[in-house]
Amino acid sequence: MPDKEATPVDGQRLLTDLLKGVSRSFYLTLRVLPGGIREPVGLAYLLARAADTIADTTLIPHEERLKHLLEFRSQVAGPTDSNALRNIGASVNKLQADSRHADGARQESRDVELLMSLPSVFALLDRLPAADRDAVRSVVVALTRGMEIDIRTFPAEDSGDVVAFSSAQDLDEYVYHVAGCVGEFWTAVTTSHTPSLRRWDSDNMSGLGVRFGKALQMTNILRDIPRDLRIGRCYLTSDALAGLGLAPKDLLDPSNGLPARPALSDGIKLALEHYEAAEQYVLAIPRRNVRLRLAALWPLVIGLGTLAELATNQAWLNPDSPSKVSRGWVYRALAFSLLVCRSNGALRWWIGRLRRRVESEL
Repeated sequence: MPDKEATPVDGQRLLTDLLKGVSRSFYLTLRVLPGGIREPVGLAYLLARAADTIADTTLIPHEERLKHLLEFRSQVAGPTDSNALRNIGASVNKLQADSRHADGARQESRDVELLMSLPSVFALLDRLPAADRDAVRSVVVALTRGMEIDIRTFPAEDSGDVVAFSSAQDLDEYVYHVAGCVGEFWTAVTTSHTPSLRRWDSDNMSGLGVRFGKALQMTNILRDIPRDLRIGRCYLTSDALAGLGLAPKDLLDPSNGLPARPALSDGIKLALEHYEAAEQYVLAIPRRNVRLRLAALWPLVIGLGTLAELATNQAWLNPDSPSKVSRGWVYRALAFSLLVCRSNGALRWWIGRLRRRVESEL
């Protein structure tokens, strides 16, 4: 069983200070959510971030990461053992410390704090209402399956090799596990806490939510291609690249941006198809539920803005030429969203304008 001594002070520390420290931009979305939804969503994020810290810590060998990730998943699935949680945190931190002593690398103190706080995080999880608790456990288990795919598919970051998913089907399965499942979770939690959503067709909205998550993940994947290539990961499939006469390792050369451009364009087109579902999702949220609308709208418009930057970036394979919207652009988008979020017509116009900017570059 997880620790039972978690107090309101623990909850305040974990779901405000610590979550803000590890979540970066997501914290803004969390704060705009209605109160009853924040706790399960915040706990899901903390658990997913802890798993991601285990899976992506380059200071730890692949086999050790996988071992601890699978143990973490078993704790999420339950039953939970506080001693096992402490051992996970202590073991991962020891491995990191040993590696850091050897190579001089540094680790993020907030991620360390999160791993060492796992018993308290699980204690808060155990206190959630049953439906929320089950939803959180389910989505985090699914997310760890995506992380497992990463570890099993790709080589060690310092191997010098580059590996890609073989096919579009393999990529789609991965994208579901690392993001699409979050759309299902979000739909289940918001519906259970929002009376005005009880008339939703849950199956249809869950399906739209999955595609919403896939849209955001495809955006992240395409934006981060140069960085991921340099740690051995290629998310443009080997099938797509072979059709262009390229291998994954060829993308390490930024001058191959032009011959590889059709594969990027296909990825952007796929993301845009998913964004159509994301738009339907946002517009299905009743206009009086302003907080929920904003929480869904913000990642949608920022995602489309990022795709537009990517579509116009001729040096998209160059890690020194990142595709991202400026902070000023984000602030202006957030301000504008407050003016138009209650109008379906205005939202359709705005989202359509963002889409057309991307499409004009393909």
